[in-house]
Amino acid sequence: MGDILREIDEELKQERYLQLWKKYRNHATAVVVVVILGLGAVYGWNEYQENRRLEASNRYAEAQALAARGQADEAAALFANLAEEGPQGYTVIARLRRAALRADKGDVAGAVAGYDAIAADSSVDREVRDMATLLAVLRGMELPGADAGALAARIEPLDTPRGPWRHSAREMKALLAQMAGDAARAKKLYAELADDVDAPPGIRARAAEMLAVLGG
Repeated sequence: MGDILREIDEELKQERYLQLWKKYRNHATAVVVVVILGLGAVYGWNEYQENRRLEASNRYAEAQALAARGQADEAAALFANLAEEGPQGYTVIARLRRAALRADKGDVAGAVAGYDAIAADSSVDREVRDMATLLAVLRGMELPGADAGALAARIEPLDTPRGPWRHSAREMKALLAQMAGDAARAKKLYAELADDVDAPPGIRARAAEMLAVLGG
């Protein structure tokens, strides 16, 4: 799993920040979904006999196709079935995709609850649980009355020197600092990311752009 699993006037600045946040929030979600999609094949290949893997793979592909065609309810039903009856790896992936579909349909609270359930499930690999925490916090920002401080505290443990999600966690912490009105902390975090040669290029580029927007 480690190998597999290794983002002028003050009013104008705020408006630009909001536009960037909407843009990059969707990008971050898309990137995580790509990671999620890749997990299924690995789990299936390593842990289950070929016939069961192929059956689960076909059902998962069918659910993905339904979701791509906008048939969210049908896709959610298939993901729910996989989450209950599929091999362990496909179960986790189906749970993640089911939560994503809830968010797509406007049920953000339901999506957060789904991600939280995965993050709290000790039978799930740590890297995936941490990813679920990131997704829960990402979507949690959209909830009315979201507490930026509490959300930041949730992902603080992921921002460790060797944590596989450390750069994503730090980018999210910067967004939360901005959300809380702490521009100085946001600038500091963005500057750290922009200067971090180990950070993914996309995250470094976003951090540099956000730093420029904030006047850093």
